[in-house]
Amino acid sequence: MEETSQIARALAALGHETRLSIYRLLVRAGHDGLNVGEIRSLVAIPMSTLTHHLSHLVDAGLVVQERRGREVINRADFETMRRTLSFLTDECCTGVSLSKSDAA
Repeated sequence: MEETSQIARALAALGHETRLSIYRLLVRAGHDGLNVGEIRSLVAIPMSTLTHHLSHLVDAGLVVQERRGREVINRADFETMRRTLSFLTDECCTGVSLSKSDAA
């Protein structure tokens, strides 16, 4: 049940167009990640809005942040991404059997 809750948080965080764009950008950046200024210049949103959206992604476990002096490096958490995608696809095409009580 804990895993389902974590997956639901991740999917909810990605359910916003701006957060989805930020996340996809970080996935493209790979393990090097991007600092906040780089993300802001590529996504072209105000810093306060970016901070808000990054916070949601961090809280959902999709993004990890590392402080390097004055910089904050943001990286996609690829393990969380893999778990989320696996959750959605693990039972693909295995069939579904319903009983009459399931239909009620």
